[in-house]
Amino acid sequence: MSLDHNTRILIVGLGLMGGSYARALTDAGYAVSALDTNEKSISFALREGIIQNGGTAPTKDFVGNADLVIFALYPHIFIEWLRQYQHLLRPGAILTDVTGVKALPLREIGKFLRPDVEFIAAHPMAGREVYGVENSTAAIFQGANFIVVPTKENTPAAVSLCRELGKTLGFARVSELSPEEHDEMIGFVSQLTHCIAVALMTCKDNQHLVDYTGDSFRDLTRIARINDAMWSELFLDNKEALLREMDLFIGEMQTLREALNADDRETLREKMRLSTARRALFDKK
Repeated sequence: MSLDHNTRILIVGLGLMGGSYARALTDAGYAVSALDTNEKSISFALREGIIQNGGTAPTKDFVGNADLVIFALYPHIFIEWLRQYQHLLRPGAILTDVTGVKALPLREIGKFLRPDVEFIAAHPMAGREVYGVENSTAAIFQGANFIVVPTKENTPAAVSLCRELGKTLGFARVSELSPEEHDEMIGFVSQLTHCIAVALMTCKDNQHLVDYTGDSFRDLTRIARINDAMWSELFLDNKEALLREMDLFIGEMQTLREALNADDRETLREKMRLSTARRALFDKK
């Protein structure tokens, strides 16, 4: 199956990410349906023209009509939804997701997924510090990265379709990683950074910081306004990888502390020069 305007797309979970997918795909001319347990979210999306059809309960007619099903759910809800409702999927359907961890969901889904449907994992590296379909926007994908996470069970056709989905959504770069590579990478670039932001906001109890801070503190703590239910689940689902990345960071902080304590200006400058050089690579992108 290839992604074209005859592809019938169903999004399960119409929050910020599911809503943003729906907006981008609708804007690109696709017919998009959505399922969400929150009737207000479905009503809003229908009223705003974000989706063409919507519902709050899975049915054979609704789910079984979809060629491509995109799951925008917490990992544990996604796994349980598939376990409970996969019998509604049509044979040959392609499934993908937006979840921030891969090894655990892939392992669990592999235990029970029907052989006549195919799941190809993906991760849109985009988001906002607000929630809900009301705050969704396709603009969050512009300039962002989209990661396809295939396994040996995936067909070339499904991988190609998922890559095409990333391009259609408007992502600037589409790449591929194995589940293990993905979870190690995400533990560093996303989960560790959220840990740092949380620690910055919780290590010092001063209600008046907002009156004194400059842009550097605001930039570093932007992601500290965090969805605790979602991120605690993601941290725990990727526990081993995240612990390794935390240890690396703690080691670097210890090196800086020891240099500072010893008045070792050259080590401090060396670390700063290395940091500057590596950050410059982002500007070249």
